[in-house]
Amino acid sequence: MVVCACNPSALEAEAGGSLQIQSQPGPHDDGAGVRGSHVDRQLLVHTMEELERTEVVLLACGSFNPITNMHLRLFELARDHMNSTGKYRVVKGIISPVGDAYKKKGLIPAHHRVTMAELATKTSGWVEVDPWESLQKEWVETVKVLRHHQERLEAGSCHQWQNSPEQEKPSRKRKWAEPRQNSTQKKPLQPNTKAAPQVKLLCGADLLESFGVPNLWKSEDIARILADYGLVCVTRAGSDAQKFIYESDVLWRHRHDIHLVNEWVTNDISSTKIRRALRRGQSIRYLVPDPVQEYIQEHGIYSAESEDRNLGVVLAPLQRNIEEDAS
Repeated sequence: MVVCACNPSALEAEAGGSLQIQSQPGPHDDGAGVRGSHVDRQLLVHTMEELERTEVVLLACGSFNPITNMHLRLFELARDHMNSTGKYRVVKGIISPVGDAYKKKGLIPAHHRVTMAELATKTSGWVEVDPWESLQKEWVETVKVLRHHQERLEAGSCHQWQNSPEQEKPSRKRKWAEPRQNSTQKKPLQPNTKAAPQVKLLCGADLLESFGVPNLWKSEDIARILADYGLVCVTRAGSDAQKFIYESDVLWRHRHDIHLVNEWVTNDISSTKIRRALRRGQSIRYLVPDPVQEYIQEHGIYSAESEDRNLGVVLAPLQRNIEEDAS
């Protein structure tokens, strides 16, 4: 919502009534008053800019098998980039581990992966874990996971508006008498019409490049992910994300919905390398959060046997898309 600078009351209502606007200095005001007025104008402009930013929730889907420090770094890099554009303000990050029905080779049970993710984000003030996707009996397409979280945010925003004290029904009986207010002191109702945050898919370059794997993604799903939500992709050394986008018709058509984030401090940690190190009895300290390392050691969940889990089983999206194409 754009609030005109010449209407301080509208801006105050949009900012929750917390902004105090001082009057312009008169001819007899001293220099302190002028300086104070200048600060107020700066605060006004800054508040308007903040109100015009679109709130964003970053959603990362994947195996997290196990979650690594690099997974957590993706959120920090993406938030810094999106906030620096001046158009967005990232308000939350969500980690959504895939369910067991994904059938990926070496994929350990979901409850272990969810628990490790929760341990990894325990000290984060803005990234959390959502188990909804992992609890589904069948594999859920990423576009449906995005829709699920967007609908939850919109429902929460609507619920907050309906439960606002200003929305109390006039027919409700009060249990106690309240002093009458002077009609000149009553403030007009300002319903909370603030839009729900926008969910955007957060990923690394490997997921972006997987859009080109035959039968792994439906073209219409890719188009919906980009057009309806948007993609925030953290690039890695050795990948040319811009070239990949250019060579893909669907990605090029929606290139303005893709936010590329450069990773200047390169980090080559991957879950695959973590599992390999564990199978060989090597240390993974400082590659994963300490609580995750302790959980892995306590439960002994990664081994040569666990790596053969789902061996020879077709990946769920490949199986479903092949069957749908054949029908």
